[in-house]
Amino acid sequence: MMQPIHPEVTKFLATQPLKMFIGGEWTDAASGATLETRDPGSGKPLATVAAGDQADIDRAVAAADRAFRQSGWATLPANDRAVMLHRLADLVDRHREILAQLEALDVGKPLSNPLNFDVPNLAQTLRWYADLSVHTRRREPIAVSGFEARQVRQPWGVCAFIFPWNFPLLLVGWGIGPALAAGNTVVIKPAEDTPLSTLYFCKLVEEAGVPQGVINVVTGYGETAGAALARHPGIRRMSFTGSPEVGRLVAEACGRNLVPVKLELGGKGAAVVFDDVDVEATAQALVAALTLNAGQVCCTATRWIIHQKLFEPLVNKATQLLQSIRIGHGFDDQTQMGPLVSEKQRRRVLGYLDRGQHQGARPLLAGGPATVPGYEGGFYVKPALLTGPTDNVCWHEEIFGPVAYVVAFRDEAEAIDLANRTAYGLANSVWSRDLARANRVAEAMVAGNSWINGHNLFAHGVPYGGCNLSGCGGVLGADTFLDYLRPQSIVRPI
Repeated sequence: MMQPIHPEVTKFLATQPLKMFIGGEWTDAASGATLETRDPGSGKPLATVAAGDQADIDRAVAAADRAFRQSGWATLPANDRAVMLHRLADLVDRHREILAQLEALDVGKPLSNPLNFDVPNLAQTLRWYADLSVHTRRREPIAVSGFEARQVRQPWGVCAFIFPWNFPLLLVGWGIGPALAAGNTVVIKPAEDTPLSTLYFCKLVEEAGVPQGVINVVTGYGETAGAALARHPGIRRMSFTGSPEVGRLVAEACGRNLVPVKLELGGKGAAVVFDDVDVEATAQALVAALTLNAGQVCCTATRWIIHQKLFEPLVNKATQLLQSIRIGHGFDDQTQMGPLVSEKQRRRVLGYLDRGQHQGARPLLAGGPATVPGYEGGFYVKPALLTGPTDNVCWHEEIFGPVAYVVAFRDEAEAIDLANRTAYGLANSVWSRDLARANRVAEAMVAGNSWINGHNLFAHGVPYGGCNLSGCGGVLGADTFLDYLRPQSIVRPI
């Protein structure tokens, strides 16, 4: 059954073009330019949105800088800022259905996903960092001979964020939550494909009474608005989530201004499965990870490294489960996997399947285009499982779709070698009843995150980040909050 669109969603989308949010005001792009977003489930136009560029980024950074210096946000007692962030989190919870519908329409994911995870996680993140800020000591005495010394921690100023299209609201929380709690102001550039939920979030920012200019959103294309934000001399910290290719450009731009940058980039996650696991339960978990958000998850398990004794039964069970996945529009409550975000992304995934097989990969489950009756214009694909040599492009490169490359291993050493045979380093998992072995392998895998008997495991307080081609800097942990406070030493001779 198709879920009805909430009247508030209809009302929000009726006023077009949708404006940007700068300095507490809703505004068109200075150039008057717009861009179009589409419903991935139908391929039909969804909204027209202001397309900002350098001039709009200049306005937003100026507004954020003015708010940092004049609004009082940076100098508020931590408890007072925390009260306001809790108020904003309460509004997110109260408008959960509206935000979830906008997220599902824009990204294409099943409505249950943002309703039960993405939107609640945004509220949880705001509260977690608000509470952490209250209990964090910002002044620490330093015991040194001959001096009275201490270190204080102060907010940096304007912090910039460029977010991708796969988890717009969740990543807004992970990014700006610690920055705001620390007393900084922010400029957000959402992905051009999925700006709607972030724009509606700004309505809640207004309602919560957050001072004007503390939170600013400039919609637009990456090569214009995004590039202008990354190279802007007025920002003090930068956070980018996206591909390694664009991450390099962002880091280069920030480096020219000596601006510290966090990079949360791609991944090619491995799931190492030993021969003592429950076949059905493990297959269900891996299939759930692979099909979450149609595989458009940077940390998900797309390389399955399975003990040779379990290879055939596990692959057979996973194939059976994948063939039964209900593919459909995100507003159909029977849908288990929605479309990819765009036709461009659909072509990318199908192109990888072709290239992989041309290089010798053998399909265990062919995948390919999918058609949903009534939504023939949607960007749907079927899940796929491939196997073959590990010099294949589909083993090495991030596909960002529901495609897993499956290989067998003989012993623990080979499993670890296979898991680490990648340029990425974001997240892996190990599956075994032998916890001593599982912990041993988890520590041996080169990545920012190693999970045991589960995949895509997130908890506030546990740092999440990557290494190597997957980037640098983290989120979700207490260290991330400290990243948004600059250390300053105060010293007096005695």
